[in-house]
Amino acid sequence: MKFFGFLITLLTGAVLIYGTLDMPAYGDPDSPASRHVSPRYIEMTEIETATPNMVTSILADYRGYDTMGETTVIFTAGMSCIFLLRKRKS
Repeated sequence: MKFFGFLITLLTGAVLIYGTLDMPAYGDPDSPASRHVSPRYIEMTEIETATPNMVTSILADYRGYDTMGETTVIFTAGMSCIFLLRKRKS
């Protein structure tokens, strides 16, 4: 049974590594994100959002729901840790 679990883990790792082989190099200026998404944010962020800070406008205006979901997950994890690690009265 341990061998079967090890084999599944090894196969999963191989598939994940194979999936990363097609990714662009780190910092590649010709990657799709650098050629499509980034220029739009740089050029249009102040016009569309009326916010001078680009990072704030991207997090709050363009990706607001995503940021809210991430904050909810982090808050839930923190509260779970507090409930699990609290001292209980005997």
